[in-house]
Amino acid sequence: MSISAADVKKLRDTTGAGMMDCKKALTEANGDFDKAIEILRKKGQKLSAKRADRDAKEGVVMAVVSDNHSKGVLVKLSCETDFVAKNEDFINFATDIANIAIQNLPSKEDLLNSKLGDITVQEKITEQIGVIGEKIELADYATLEAAMVVPYIHMGYKAGVIVGLNKASDSFEDAGKDVAMQVAAMRPSAVSKEGVSQEIIDKELEIGREIALKEGKPEQIVDKIAQGKLNKYFKENTLLPQSFVKDSNMTVESYLKSVDPDLTVVDFKHIELG
Repeated sequence: MSISAADVKKLRDTTGAGMMDCKKALTEANGDFDKAIEILRKKGQKLSAKRADRDAKEGVVMAVVSDNHSKGVLVKLSCETDFVAKNEDFINFATDIANIAIQNLPSKEDLLNSKLGDITVQEKITEQIGVIGEKIELADYATLEAAMVVPYIHMGYKAGVIVGLNKASDSFEDAGKDVAMQVAAMRPSAVSKEGVSQEIIDKELEIGREIALKEGKPEQIVDKIAQGKLNKYFKENTLLPQSFVKDSNMTVESYLKSVDPDLTVVDFKHIELG
């Protein structure tokens, strides 16, 4: 049967598949639009299985916050090539997923099962595998709630940060972004030493003792030296005591207090490609 250009365009607009793929699907479906969509989705399923063991280290990280800035999400949608990652449709797809997530901060599994149009997010990912021809996956996902959540996208969607502040005000947005940039640049492991796991603390103390003993330090001061090294670890690897990247004469904590005496960070999330 004859397949019209209008039908092909309609299928392309619906699925994002190429014109020739749409025409082939419509021909195979004898012009049945819904069946043609199903044919394209099955193609995506086959490709998804075939490319499951491929590396998908490229992609985008999207950061989205709610209108009142009390909630934030990070979504990492990965693909195989930088060419696909820079495609506007791929970026928009990742944004669509983030916009669904921000509504009620679902778990990753619930997000994949959430509706995006008339199908689920996971089904849409599978469909896009068929359209694009690469492995695509929701590789990472994080949520955050606070009095004020500020987002930051680093290096053209290569990394994303959301920072939760303990107080909300439009005047704090620049400070929140400065701290988010700090997180992207310095990669702290926690907000403060209170957020560092006991396992890491024990490991750092053990390393400190071993170094001190190898340097021939007296055994009676080894524990004190190890504690000093642990304190240095806290200063370098937790956010608030870190030297502020925009002004090394300040810590992040003192910078925030210069904006407002009570302002601090309650949590942050950081996701990057790779």
